[in-house]
Amino acid sequence: MFTGIVRGRGRLAASEERGGDRRLEIDTGGVVPEGALEPGASVAVNGVCLTVVERTAGGFSADASRETLAKTTLGDLAMGADVNLEPALAAGDPLGGHLMSGHVDGIGEVLGRERDARAWRMRFRVPSGLAHLVAAKGSIAIDGVSLTVNGVDGGEFDVAIIPATMERTVIAGYEPGTRVNLEADMIARYLDRLLAERGR
Repeated sequence: MFTGIVRGRGRLAASEERGGDRRLEIDTGGVVPEGALEPGASVAVNGVCLTVVERTAGGFSADASRETLAKTTLGDLAMGADVNLEPALAAGDPLGGHLMSGHVDGIGEVLGRERDARAWRMRFRVPSGLAHLVAAKGSIAIDGVSLTVNGVDGGEFDVAIIPATMERTVIAGYEPGTRVNLEADMIARYLDRLLAERGR
């Protein structure tokens, strides 16, 4: 489990094809405690839950399956690209964001960004199959960052990005057309499933 409170940015240090999927090496830049990088531990990389295969000199390596590469933006990353990092939630940790699984629901797109006082107002397009799970004043994770939805208009929504989030995450590099990982609010996801079953 994760909360969407990103510890900081790391970078993609290596990417190697292995039997149709990929072994990724992430340089954490020291933002993830070494104790959270033991083999078998979970780390969210741009909102995608990856399992640590081994520790490396600068961070860790993890395998990304074909499913992960197809359903997330991890396969788009260029060498040296910045990534958001969050270690798995430990018992007793504060819940500063919202509960997240690190299982991406779909890929969204940045539509625009504009200044709003000291913050930035950003607009995103959400895949049609996910749009009904996005609610005004609800939570959504964008590349693993827990954010509050300001407003929804059909298949589009907007959020406010405060200066601290811009400084700490990859959101600072977003431009129109940037593809992003989206995870809907966990409660909305399960309610949708339950209601669909009742409807049958």
